[in-house]
Amino acid sequence: MLTFEEKIQLIENNFPELTRHDVSLGRVNYQFEESMTDKKNVIYHLHPNGNGFVYAGELADYPTDSKGMVNIREFSSEELSSLIRKSIASLTEPDEQEEEEIAEKWINDEGQVLMLVTEGELWNVYAGLQLDGTFTTYGEAVEYLDQEGFTPSI
Repeated sequence: MLTFEEKIQLIENNFPELTRHDVSLGRVNYQFEESMTDKKNVIYHLHPNGNGFVYAGELADYPTDSKGMVNIREFSSEELSSLIRKSIASLTEPDEQEEEEIAEKWINDEGQVLMLVTEGELWNVYAGLQLDGTFTTYGEAVEYLDQEGFTPSI
């Protein structure tokens, strides 16, 4: 289990698109101000005891409470990063993502590189010039890359 301080460090070092909001009892919320929905809280009530929640209401892979939140108390850094990345992607309007031409470089621990590229309405993953996978949403592509052990290159 990550400590409160480790979770804060992970969030602030890896997700500059999130805005910190200190709330009562030492808890912290992180909002995605660019959300295309009325939902802005990605991380809710991160508590000094390590408890907290991440919004996953649009994600099928996670058991959520009635508000679409997942308890992250026992998450590893990899699990937490993956969930936050997916949560942010779920709050971005698909039409806007498809209009932008995006190419992201993803790397695994062995130094292998994959490129995530928008092409029309699809998200394609390439290993060099070879097509590795095609997905209908950014979230699906990110989930695949996470499962294969790749992280975005900064």
